[in-house]
Amino acid sequence: MADLTRWTVEPAGRTEYGPGVLAELPAFVDSLGHARVFVVTDRGLRATGIVGRVEKLLTAAGIEHAVHEDVGPNPSTAELDRGAARLRGFGVATVLALGGGSALDAAKGISLLAGNPGAAAADADRLWGAGDGLPLIAVPTTAGTGAETNGFGVTEDRCTRRKVYIGHSSVRPRIAVLDPELTLGLPAAVTAATGLDALVHGIESLASRGSTPFSAAYATRAVELVGHWLPVACRDGGDLAARSGLMLGAHLAGHALTLSGLGLVHGIGHALTAHTGTPHGVALAAVLEEVMAFSEPAYEATARALRSPAGPGAAIEAVRGISGAIGIKRPLRELGVTRGDIPAIAAAAVADAVTKNAPRLPSEAEVVELLHGVY
Repeated sequence: MADLTRWTVEPAGRTEYGPGVLAELPAFVDSLGHARVFVVTDRGLRATGIVGRVEKLLTAAGIEHAVHEDVGPNPSTAELDRGAARLRGFGVATVLALGGGSALDAAKGISLLAGNPGAAAADADRLWGAGDGLPLIAVPTTAGTGAETNGFGVTEDRCTRRKVYIGHSSVRPRIAVLDPELTLGLPAAVTAATGLDALVHGIESLASRGSTPFSAAYATRAVELVGHWLPVACRDGGDLAARSGLMLGAHLAGHALTLSGLGLVHGIGHALTAHTGTPHGVALAAVLEEVMAFSEPAYEATARALRSPAGPGAAIEAVRGISGAIGIKRPLRELGVTRGDIPAIAAAAVADAVTKNAPRLPSEAEVVELLHGVY
Protein backbone atom coordinates (compact mmCIF):
# COMPACT_ATOMS: atom_id res chain seq x y z
CA MET A 1 0.00 0.00 0.00
CA ALA A 2 1.32 3.46 -0.88
CA ASP A 3 2.14 5.86 1.95
CA LEU A 4 0.18 9.10 1.41
CA THR A 5 1.06 10.84 4.68
CA ARG A 6 3.34 13.88 5.00
CA TRP A 7 6.65 13.42 6.81
CA THR A 8 10.19 14.83 6.90
CA VAL A 9 13.56 13.10 7.18
CA GLU A 10 16.58 15.17 8.19
CA PRO A 11 20.04 14.16 6.90
CA ALA A 12 21.90 11.94 9.33
CA GLY A 13 25.40 12.69 10.58
CA ARG A 14 28.47 10.87 9.31
CA THR A 15 29.03 7.33 10.60
CA GLU A 16 32.44 5.67 10.84
CA TYR A 17 32.06 1.98 11.63
CA GLY A 18 34.44 -0.94 12.02
CA PRO A 19 36.71 -2.76 14.47
CA GLY A 20 39.71 -0.53 15.24
CA VAL A 21 38.23 2.64 13.71
CA LEU A 22 38.97 4.57 16.93
CA ALA A 23 42.58 4.85 15.75
CA GLU A 24 41.42 7.36 13.13
CA LEU A 25 39.97 9.73 15.73
CA PRO A 26 42.51 12.59 15.18
CA ALA A 27 41.55 12.76 11.50
CA PHE A 28 37.88 12.96 12.44
CA VAL A 29 38.63 15.82 14.83
CA ASP A 30 40.62 17.62 12.16
CA SER A 31 37.73 17.34 9.70
CA LEU A 32 35.57 19.49 11.98
CA GLY A 33 38.06 22.35 11.95
CA HIS A 34 38.95 22.56 15.64
CA ALA A 35 42.40 21.89 17.12
CA ARG A 36 41.07 21.51 20.67
CA VAL A 37 38.88 18.79 22.17
CA PHE A 38 36.76 18.69 25.31
CA VAL A 39 36.15 15.04 26.25
CA VAL A 40 32.98 14.28 28.23
CA THR A 41 32.91 10.84 29.79
CA ASP A 42 31.57 9.00 32.81
CA ARG A 43 33.34 8.48 36.10
CA GLY A 44 34.01 4.77 35.67
CA LEU A 45 35.29 4.53 32.11
CA ARG A 46 38.93 5.37 32.83
CA ALA A 47 39.34 2.05 34.63
CA THR A 48 38.71 0.24 31.33
CA GLY A 49 41.68 1.92 29.66
CA ILE A 50 39.53 3.52 26.96
CA VAL A 51 39.96 7.10 28.23
CA GLY A 52 43.72 6.62 28.30
CA ARG A 53 43.69 5.34 24.71
CA VAL A 54 41.79 8.42 23.56
CA GLU A 55 44.17 10.74 25.42
CA LYS A 56 47.20 9.06 23.80
CA LEU A 57 45.68 9.40 20.33
CA LEU A 58 44.94 13.10 20.85
CA THR A 59 48.35 13.80 22.42
CA ALA A 60 50.22 12.01 19.64
CA ALA A 61 48.37 14.14 17.08
CA GLY A 62 49.19 17.36 18.95
CA ILE A 63 45.54 18.05 19.78
CA GLU A 64 45.03 20.07 22.96
CA HIS A 65 42.37 18.50 25.12
CA ALA A 66 40.71 18.34 28.52
CA VAL A 67 38.83 15.40 30.01
CA HIS A 68 35.64 15.98 32.00
CA GLU A 69 34.74 12.85 33.97
CA ASP A 70 31.91 14.17 36.12
CA VAL A 71 29.02 12.19 34.61
CA GLY A 72 27.18 9.50 36.52
CA PRO A 73 24.43 7.05 35.58
CA ASN A 74 21.20 8.91 34.80
CA PRO A 75 23.01 12.29 34.77
CA SER A 76 21.37 15.16 36.61
CA THR A 77 20.70 18.71 35.53
CA ALA A 78 23.30 19.80 38.12
CA GLU A 79 25.95 17.62 36.43
CA LEU A 80 25.16 19.20 33.07
CA ASP A 81 25.43 22.69 34.53
CA ARG A 82 28.82 21.88 36.06
CA GLY A 83 30.10 20.44 32.80
CA ALA A 84 28.91 23.45 30.82
CA ALA A 85 30.69 25.82 33.21
CA ARG A 86 33.92 23.89 32.74
CA LEU A 87 33.53 23.83 28.95
CA ARG A 88 32.97 27.59 28.86
CA GLY A 89 36.19 27.98 30.82
CA PHE A 90 38.07 25.69 28.42
CA GLY A 91 36.86 27.64 25.39
CA VAL A 92 35.77 26.82 21.86
CA ALA A 93 36.43 23.16 21.02
CA THR A 94 35.01 20.03 19.51
CA VAL A 95 33.15 18.08 22.18
CA LEU A 96 34.02 14.39 22.23
CA ALA A 97 31.26 12.34 23.85
CA LEU A 98 32.84 9.11 25.07
CA GLY A 99 31.00 6.35 26.90
CA GLY A 100 27.54 4.91 27.29
CA GLY A 101 24.24 6.66 26.76
CA SER A 102 24.54 8.74 29.92
CA ALA A 103 27.86 10.24 28.83
CA LEU A 104 26.60 10.89 25.29
CA ASP A 105 23.37 12.51 26.51
CA ALA A 106 25.29 14.61 29.02
CA ALA A 107 27.79 15.75 26.38
CA LYS A 108 24.98 16.99 24.15
CA GLY A 109 23.45 18.95 27.01
CA ILE A 110 26.82 20.34 28.09
CA SER A 111 27.62 21.43 24.54
CA LEU A 112 24.27 23.18 24.15
CA LEU A 113 24.46 24.92 27.53
CA ALA A 114 28.02 26.06 26.88
CA GLY A 115 26.87 27.72 23.68
CA ASN A 116 24.10 29.57 25.52
CA PRO A 117 25.64 31.47 28.46
CA GLY A 118 23.19 31.94 31.28
CA ALA A 119 21.14 28.89 30.34
CA ALA A 120 20.49 26.14 32.88
CA ALA A 121 19.70 22.48 32.27
CA ALA A 122 16.53 22.64 34.37
CA ASP A 123 15.15 25.13 31.80
CA ALA A 124 15.65 22.64 28.96
CA ASP A 125 12.25 23.33 27.41
CA ARG A 126 13.41 26.80 26.43
CA LEU A 127 16.61 25.55 24.78
CA TRP A 128 14.96 23.89 21.77
CA GLY A 129 14.95 27.32 20.10
CA ALA A 130 18.29 28.40 21.55
CA GLY A 131 21.59 29.24 19.89
CA ASP A 132 23.89 26.54 18.60
CA GLY A 133 25.98 24.32 20.79
CA LEU A 134 29.55 23.23 20.00
CA PRO A 135 30.14 20.47 17.41
CA LEU A 136 30.20 16.88 18.67
CA ILE A 137 31.89 13.61 17.87
CA ALA A 138 30.26 10.64 19.60
CA VAL A 139 32.17 7.47 20.51
CA PRO A 140 29.79 4.99 22.18
CA THR A 141 31.36 2.32 24.36
CA THR A 142 28.14 0.35 24.85
CA ALA A 143 25.64 -0.90 22.28
CA GLY A 144 22.24 0.27 23.36
CA THR A 145 21.03 3.83 23.50
CA GLY A 146 21.71 5.00 19.95
CA ALA A 147 22.43 8.41 21.48
CA GLU A 148 25.05 9.02 18.80
CA THR A 149 22.31 9.37 16.16
CA ASN A 150 20.38 12.38 17.43
CA GLY A 151 20.59 15.81 19.03
CA PHE A 152 18.60 15.23 22.20
CA GLY A 153 19.21 13.61 25.53
CA VAL A 154 17.52 12.79 28.79
CA THR A 155 18.63 14.24 32.11
CA GLU A 156 17.14 14.01 35.57
CA ASP A 157 15.86 16.94 37.59
CA ARG A 158 16.32 15.47 41.03
CA CYS A 159 14.45 18.30 42.73
CA THR A 160 11.23 17.43 40.91
CA ARG A 161 12.05 13.71 40.38
CA ARG A 162 11.31 13.92 36.68
CA LYS A 163 13.12 13.25 33.44
CA VAL A 164 13.93 16.33 31.34
CA TYR A 165 14.52 16.26 27.58
CA ILE A 166 17.31 18.56 26.48
CA GLY A 167 18.50 19.01 22.93
CA HIS A 168 18.91 20.98 19.74
CA SER A 169 19.68 20.10 16.13
CA SER A 170 23.15 21.67 16.47
CA VAL A 171 24.29 19.06 19.00
CA ARG A 172 23.41 16.06 16.88
CA PRO A 173 26.85 14.43 16.58
CA ARG A 174 28.57 15.39 13.36
CA ILE A 175 30.44 12.08 13.41
CA ALA A 176 29.53 8.81 15.15
CA VAL A 177 32.58 6.57 15.65
CA LEU A 178 31.38 2.98 16.06
CA ASP A 179 34.21 0.69 17.08
CA PRO A 180 32.84 -2.64 18.37
CA GLU A 181 36.23 -3.46 19.89
CA LEU A 182 35.43 -0.88 22.59
CA THR A 183 32.59 -3.12 23.82
CA LEU A 184 34.62 -6.34 24.08
CA GLY A 185 34.52 -7.72 27.59
CA LEU A 186 31.61 -5.60 28.81
CA PRO A 187 29.98 -7.43 31.73
CA ALA A 188 26.95 -9.52 30.81
CA ALA A 189 24.65 -7.39 32.99
CA VAL A 190 25.68 -4.19 31.21
CA THR A 191 25.42 -5.87 27.81
CA ALA A 192 21.94 -7.11 28.68
CA ALA A 193 20.66 -3.76 29.94
CA THR A 194 22.01 -1.67 27.06
CA GLY A 195 21.11 -4.26 24.45
CA LEU A 196 17.56 -4.57 25.74
CA ASP A 197 17.25 -0.80 25.42
CA ALA A 198 18.24 -1.09 21.75
CA LEU A 199 15.74 -3.89 21.19
CA VAL A 200 12.95 -1.77 22.69
CA HIS A 201 13.96 1.17 20.49
CA GLY A 202 13.38 -1.00 17.45
CA ILE A 203 10.16 -2.55 18.75
CA GLU A 204 8.60 0.76 19.79
CA SER A 205 9.70 2.46 16.58
CA LEU A 206 7.88 -0.18 14.54
CA ALA A 207 4.70 0.16 16.58
CA SER A 208 4.63 3.90 17.31
CA ARG A 209 2.20 6.45 15.91
CA GLY A 210 5.17 8.24 14.37
CA SER A 211 6.39 5.28 12.34
CA THR A 212 7.30 6.02 8.71
CA PRO A 213 8.72 3.86 5.91
CA PHE A 214 12.18 5.26 6.73
CA SER A 215 11.98 4.55 10.46
CA ALA A 216 10.47 1.11 9.83
CA ALA A 217 13.35 0.19 7.54
CA TYR A 218 15.89 1.10 10.22
CA ALA A 219 13.85 -0.50 13.01
CA THR A 220 13.23 -3.78 11.23
CA ARG A 221 16.93 -4.39 10.61
CA ALA A 222 17.74 -3.22 14.15
CA VAL A 223 15.33 -5.73 15.70
CA GLU A 224 16.73 -8.51 13.51
CA LEU A 225 20.33 -7.74 14.51
CA VAL A 226 19.77 -7.11 18.20
CA GLY A 227 17.34 -10.00 18.60
CA HIS A 228 19.92 -12.39 17.12
CA TRP A 229 23.18 -11.09 18.60
CA LEU A 230 22.19 -9.88 22.09
CA PRO A 231 21.95 -13.36 23.68
CA VAL A 232 25.22 -14.35 22.00
CA ALA A 233 27.06 -11.29 23.31
CA CYS A 234 25.73 -11.91 26.82
CA ARG A 235 27.00 -15.50 26.72
CA ASP A 236 30.43 -14.57 25.37
CA GLY A 237 31.61 -11.01 25.95
CA GLY A 238 34.63 -11.56 23.71
CA ASP A 239 32.72 -12.56 20.57
CA LEU A 240 33.62 -9.75 18.14
CA ALA A 241 31.00 -10.79 15.58
CA ALA A 242 28.29 -10.56 18.24
CA ARG A 243 29.62 -7.23 19.49
CA SER A 244 29.73 -5.87 15.94
CA GLY A 245 26.20 -6.97 15.10
CA LEU A 246 24.87 -5.62 18.37
CA MET A 247 26.56 -2.23 17.94
CA LEU A 248 25.28 -1.87 14.39
CA GLY A 249 21.78 -2.90 15.45
CA ALA A 250 21.76 -0.38 18.30
CA HIS A 251 22.90 2.36 15.92
CA LEU A 252 20.16 1.58 13.42
CA ALA A 253 17.62 1.53 16.26
CA GLY A 254 18.82 4.99 17.24
CA HIS A 255 18.13 6.26 13.73
CA ALA A 256 14.68 4.63 13.88
CA LEU A 257 13.65 6.23 17.17
CA THR A 258 14.93 9.62 16.04
CA LEU A 259 12.48 9.48 13.14
CA SER A 260 9.53 7.74 14.79
CA GLY A 261 9.66 8.43 18.51
CA LEU A 262 9.09 5.80 21.20
CA GLY A 263 6.14 4.79 23.37
CA LEU A 264 4.75 3.56 26.67
CA VAL A 265 7.59 1.15 27.51
CA HIS A 266 9.94 4.12 27.64
CA GLY A 267 7.36 6.29 29.39
CA ILE A 268 7.16 3.79 32.23
CA GLY A 269 10.89 3.13 32.12
CA HIS A 270 11.72 6.82 32.55
CA ALA A 271 9.35 7.05 35.52
CA LEU A 272 10.77 3.91 37.16
CA THR A 273 14.34 5.16 36.80
CA ALA A 274 13.46 8.61 38.15
CA HIS A 275 11.79 7.11 41.22
CA THR A 276 14.18 4.26 42.01
CA GLY A 277 17.43 4.80 40.10
CA THR A 278 16.94 1.49 38.28
CA PRO A 279 19.21 1.16 35.23
CA HIS A 280 17.27 2.17 32.15
CA GLY A 281 17.35 -1.17 30.33
CA VAL A 282 16.34 -3.08 33.46
CA ALA A 283 13.39 -0.71 33.95
CA LEU A 284 12.28 -1.30 30.36
CA ALA A 285 12.55 -5.08 30.71
CA ALA A 286 10.27 -5.04 33.76
CA VAL A 287 7.28 -3.99 31.66
CA LEU A 288 8.14 -4.74 28.02
CA GLU A 289 6.00 -7.84 27.41
CA GLU A 290 3.11 -6.42 29.43
CA VAL A 291 3.05 -3.17 27.44
CA MET A 292 3.17 -5.17 24.22
CA ALA A 293 0.19 -7.21 25.42
CA PHE A 294 -1.66 -3.96 26.27
CA SER A 295 -1.60 -2.93 22.60
CA GLU A 296 -1.00 -6.35 21.06
CA PRO A 297 -2.16 -5.84 17.44
CA ALA A 298 0.57 -3.21 16.90
CA TYR A 299 3.43 -5.74 17.03
CA GLU A 300 2.98 -7.89 13.94
CA ALA A 301 5.97 -6.17 12.30
CA THR A 302 8.06 -7.07 15.35
CA ALA A 303 7.09 -10.72 14.98
CA ARG A 304 8.26 -10.68 11.36
CA ALA A 305 11.54 -8.97 12.28
CA LEU A 306 12.19 -11.60 14.95
CA ARG A 307 11.27 -14.31 12.44
CA SER A 308 8.54 -15.60 14.68
CA PRO A 309 5.31 -17.25 13.51
CA ALA A 310 2.70 -14.82 12.26
CA GLY A 311 0.79 -12.73 14.77
CA PRO A 312 1.60 -10.20 17.50
CA GLY A 313 1.33 -12.82 20.24
CA ALA A 314 4.34 -14.52 18.71
CA ALA A 315 6.31 -11.29 19.05
CA ILE A 316 5.61 -11.23 22.78
CA GLU A 317 6.76 -14.84 23.12
CA ALA A 318 9.94 -14.08 21.15
CA VAL A 319 10.72 -11.09 23.36
CA ARG A 320 10.02 -13.16 26.47
CA GLY A 321 12.53 -15.70 25.21
CA ILE A 322 15.21 -13.05 24.66
CA SER A 323 14.63 -11.51 28.10
CA GLY A 324 14.83 -14.95 29.68
CA ALA A 325 18.03 -15.83 27.83
CA ILE A 326 19.80 -12.69 29.08
CA GLY A 327 18.29 -12.85 32.61
CA ILE A 328 17.15 -9.24 32.77
CA LYS A 329 13.49 -9.22 33.82
CA ARG A 330 12.80 -8.40 37.48
CA PRO A 331 9.56 -7.76 39.41
CA LEU A 332 9.09 -4.17 40.54
CA ARG A 333 9.46 -5.09 44.21
CA GLU A 334 13.06 -6.15 43.48
CA LEU A 335 13.73 -2.75 41.88
CA GLY A 336 12.90 -0.82 45.04
CA VAL A 337 9.30 0.02 44.15
CA THR A 338 6.67 -0.07 46.89
CA ARG A 339 2.98 -0.46 46.19
CA GLY A 340 2.56 3.07 47.47
CA ASP A 341 4.89 4.32 44.71
CA ILE A 342 2.80 2.89 41.89
CA PRO A 343 0.26 5.74 41.48
CA ALA A 344 3.02 8.36 41.21
CA ILE A 345 5.00 6.23 38.75
CA ALA A 346 1.88 5.70 36.64
CA ALA A 347 1.11 9.42 36.62
CA ALA A 348 4.66 10.26 35.55
CA ALA A 349 4.56 7.62 32.82
CA VAL A 350 1.31 8.94 31.34
CA ALA A 351 2.65 12.51 31.46
CA ASP A 352 5.93 11.58 29.73
CA ALA A 353 6.12 12.95 26.20
CA VAL A 354 7.00 9.58 24.64
CA THR A 355 3.82 7.95 25.92
CA LYS A 356 1.72 10.12 23.63
CA ASN A 357 3.32 8.28 20.72
CA ALA A 358 2.18 4.83 21.87
CA PRO A 359 -0.13 2.87 19.55
CA ARG A 360 -2.75 2.68 22.31
CA LEU A 361 -2.94 5.63 24.70
CA PRO A 362 -3.27 4.47 28.32
CA SER A 363 -5.09 6.02 31.23
CA GLU A 364 -3.38 6.34 34.60
CA ALA A 365 -5.68 3.62 35.93
CA GLU A 366 -4.60 1.24 33.17
CA VAL A 367 -0.91 1.88 33.89
CA VAL A 368 -1.52 1.37 37.61
CA GLU A 369 -3.12 -2.00 36.82
CA LEU A 370 -0.22 -2.95 34.56
CA LEU A 371 2.34 -2.05 37.24
CA HIS A 372 0.51 -4.03 39.90
CA GLY A 373 0.61 -6.96 37.50
CA VAL A 374 4.44 -6.91 37.40
CA TYR A 375 4.94 -6.05 41.06
